[in-house]
Amino acid sequence: MKRRTIFLFGSFLFILFVSSSSEGISQRLEAKTVTIDTNCNGFYQYLPKDYNKHKKYPLLIFLHGVGELGNGSSDLPKVRRNGILKMIQDGTFPDSFVVNGEEYRFIIFAPQFIHWPWPKTTQAIVDYAVKHYAVDKKRIYITGLSMGGGALWECIGNSKKYGKKVAAVVPICGASLADSIKAQTIARANVAVWATHNEGDRTVTVEFTHKYIRYINSAPVPPREEARETIFSVQGHDAWSKTYDPFFKENGLNVYEWMLSHHR
Repeated sequence: MKRRTIFLFGSFLFILFVSSSSEGISQRLEAKTVTIDTNCNGFYQYLPKDYNKHKKYPLLIFLHGVGELGNGSSDLPKVRRNGILKMIQDGTFPDSFVVNGEEYRFIIFAPQFIHWPWPKTTQAIVDYAVKHYAVDKKRIYITGLSMGGGALWECIGNSKKYGKKVAAVVPICGASLADSIKAQTIARANVAVWATHNEGDRTVTVEFTHKYIRYINSAPVPPREEARETIFSVQGHDAWSKTYDPFFKENGLNVYEWMLSHHR
């Protein structure tokens, strides 16, 4: 579609028609009312503009926070309030990413949970997405904020089998009490981990993230790549706006480029 922009200079009127790329991006975000398991009756899908079922694309699963719980149908728009889906809605999510000279476009899958999610539900979501979309199984990534970050920790910490399906994860202020058993499972699965949190988070203590990272890296069988954390020196719970900002980079990579630099 086109957007009309009007400029007025003195007595001259100029009308300029320009393409609205953000409109095209948001149009690719589709709501689906589908029961995946007893805790998920709907999701959003975002497909690359060149989506072709005969090609393979990296899969990025986004897990929302507790404020976005809902029935998967009339409540589904809540999932667009924060994080990656808000960026897609606002037209600020990049259309593609270039890593090591290759261009990638994500399939993004964003389920809505009815209740606080357990590992079985998150695992079912991964399986559903792989079964129904043209997913590159070597490039499956999960990210989540607050409750969703906790669900992420617990999914990959619950089962080495499911951890080994995932190439990299970005849990943000994850609401999950860390323990060494879950951390050892994550380490044995060799999942690449980059966790973020705010130092002054009074909703979910930063100690959860500190302990997960410490336990993973000190596991009897450590991961091939050390788990990493970025702690922002700010107050409040919202660490996701900074983390998901494509202009936020460490070692020259934003979180999307960092994920894409890993594969199974």
